[in-house]
Amino acid sequence: MIKLFRNIRKNLLNEGKTTKYFKYAIGEIVLVVIGILFAGNPTRPCPQPLKGRRQSPIKYS
Repeated sequence: MIKLFRNIRKNLLNEGKTTKYFKYAIGEIVLVVIGILFAGNPTRPCPQPLKGRRQSPIKYS
């Protein structure tokens, strides 16, 4: 997959299509940012402890 993207970049630059290359580069950056945001956002937040209630200590036997 990396070789495919590398070939696309090289072809766009060699053909002198800088505007297409910049559009491609911006699109790639957007995809990376979306991936980072998706990976850093948990689907379920951690449960919050109830206020005013104490948790019982763990007892080892």
